[in-house]
Amino acid sequence: MRSLARSARSSGLSLVRGFAISGAPVKSTTPSSPVNVKHFKIYRYDPQEDAEPRVQTYEVDMNSCGPMILDALIKIKNEQDQTLTFRRSCREGICGSCAMNIDGSNTLACLCKIDKTDSKPTAIYPLPHMEVVRDLVPDLTTFYMQYKSIQPWLQADPATKANKKGEYLQSKEDRRKLDGMYECILCACCSTSCPSYWWNGDKYLGPAVLMQAYRWIADSRDAKRKERLAALDDPFKLYKCHTIMNCTNTCPKHLNPAKAIAQIKVAIDNEIHAAHA
Repeated sequence: MRSLARSARSSGLSLVRGFAISGAPVKSTTPSSPVNVKHFKIYRYDPQEDAEPRVQTYEVDMNSCGPMILDALIKIKNEQDQTLTFRRSCREGICGSCAMNIDGSNTLACLCKIDKTDSKPTAIYPLPHMEVVRDLVPDLTTFYMQYKSIQPWLQADPATKANKKGEYLQSKEDRRKLDGMYECILCACCSTSCPSYWWNGDKYLGPAVLMQAYRWIADSRDAKRKERLAALDDPFKLYKCHTIMNCTNTCPKHLNPAKAIAQIKVAIDNEIHAAHA
């Protein structure tokens, strides 16, 4: 293996787990010759083996590939390069695992259709401004810690239980207030598209976490509304949002994190600041 590595380095190639890979496209290994080829330029980086990231181009026959970007990635991994690393699970836009940057936009690979009419290569990168674990896998440790910090669970007053079963009931009108927020799958597409989160990700909670915070603030069954608002009344946690709207524009679930953040600011002004005026 070491002699192979020396040989690869001397010839200007990058060694990836024993396979010398050049910048030339990796062709499909399917028996039949591809007749409808699409090129995919994919970000590759293994911190344990690579000195720096690179972009690897793969050829995929669209006649034997599914319609989504995730289909192409799975086909590449199964048939051409088993070292290619990415997250995926549900394939239905529910889990948020396959979030990545495709042709410059953050989205879910399982919901992003391959443009088979465009001859240009499709560029696939990990979510921007995040540490990379490997290839298309970003490190979401800080993101999940921020989510945990907002205490994303119902904190109801036991005295408000409506029946002997211990259920916390709410009206249909109050339930509808949660629409457009509970659908968030924490894919991080919105947060990693936000410049404020890029530069202040250690302090600014970001649009995804703030929308999740408002989901509990707006829940009529929750008894910690004022405490939740007070905890967000911070120049970095909340007010680093400058309403750029990247978050809303990129959300693959068509939600509106910017609106939720604005509602938090209004609620703080009306219920926290006004009380101290």
